[in-house]
Amino acid sequence: MTGTDGRRARGDATRRRAARCAADIATTHGLDSISVGGLATATGLSKSGILTVFSTREAIQVAAVAEARRVYVETVVAPVWGAAPGRDRLAALLDAWVDYQRAGVFPGGCFVAATSAEYGRRDGPVADAVRALKREWLDLLEGELLVAGVADPVEGAFRIDAYLVAANTRRQLFGDDSALETARRLALAVVGSG
Repeated sequence: MTGTDGRRARGDATRRRAARCAADIATTHGLDSISVGGLATATGLSKSGILTVFSTREAIQVAAVAEARRVYVETVVAPVWGAAPGRDRLAALLDAWVDYQRAGVFPGGCFVAATSAEYGRRDGPVADAVRALKREWLDLLEGELLVAGVADPVEGAFRIDAYLVAANTRRQLFGDDSALETARRLALAVVGSG
């Protein structure tokens, strides 16, 4: 490996470590709370090392959203892709989401739920990234509901998303794990009521 390749590998490792830590912070304190100094303290990386791979705070925030998306796809979406489309895949998706929550993948619960409210009325690259992540999730739900034969997949996705966000909130506020199962049951009923 040449010196350039070694620097690139170190830069990639720094980028991944900082982005993951930033995503964790976003779930407990919000994307706005991310700072280069705070990230350096939390990761043990130097400020200059972080600024070498991310030129701005906004770039760190966008990278946090991208990392959260990667983790979400890896832990919630990809494992269920072998299930039959429609009701079976939706049930598997809901199971994976509950497992994702119980596993404490992010310290503040669901990244999508945590950041959607924070950036709901904003503009700019960070808001665009958060909005795109939420839209991708809703599109996935709508697609599975359509295949399942639900009459109004958009409304069904709205209801499922609302149940999951409410469960995330209750779990974070009250430590109420039963809310996860309630949300799963109510969300799956959307298929039956469609």
